[in-house]
Amino acid sequence: MSDKIHDLGSGFWNIRGSFRIGGVLNIGTQCSLIKLASGRFIFLDSYALTGDVRDEVMALTNNGENVEAVLNVHPFHTVHCAQMAKDFPKATFYGSSRHHKKISEVQWADDLVESDAVAERYPELEFSMSEGVYYISPNEMIHAGSLLAYHPASKSLHVDDTFMSPPTKLLEAILPELILHPTTKKALKNEPSAGKEYCDWATNLAHEWRDTQNFCAAHSYLVQFKEGQFEKALLKAINKARPKLENA
Repeated sequence: MSDKIHDLGSGFWNIRGSFRIGGVLNIGTQCSLIKLASGRFIFLDSYALTGDVRDEVMALTNNGENVEAVLNVHPFHTVHCAQMAKDFPKATFYGSSRHHKKISEVQWADDLVESDAVAERYPELEFSMSEGVYYISPNEMIHAGSLLAYHPASKSLHVDDTFMSPPTKLLEAILPELILHPTTKKALKNEPSAGKEYCDWATNLAHEWRDTQNFCAAHSYLVQFKEGQFEKALLKAINKARPKLENA
């Protein structure tokens, strides 16, 4: 799994990167680059860019001068934040409260990434916070909650961990599949209605973002859906999981 940048059109680039567990198993990671109406750029997530991908990003962004912000949308994706801050020192860095605590060497903006203030600053994107599950789980091994970002112009959805694609492309020709993060059940809040709240949130999201064609997930691969397929795939995953989650 080598680093690669995908131009998905309408000012959205998805960058597929490497992330190795124990220095061996490469489960991959990502960040996305978005061109704003102003002509400036923002990143979704941090990644230490190298090689040809770095060269292309620097060419697009006037050697990084036109990158105005980095939005770190997953509380537990922190490995590359410090390097990203060095690579783009003029950018404003937004993160969760966990980012502030874990990566103190980065000068974080006061506004948290999930705040209304940040969402209003970037109308090119639509945001949705996962509901019914912990955004920042007290268990450091549970990463199902995140802030999802949708770019309507390119019909691209950037999501870390919350929704994933299976590690096989065998069925992609028929209908690309989606799965929920393996820790979703463990991530549920300690509330009687948490499972229903999560499933209802994800169902509404499937309808609201039904036009999604480019599914950019952190630890899988770029999945491209035909019209209507994303909605069907996400609803299928939710309907399959709903009985277990609602009775958790």
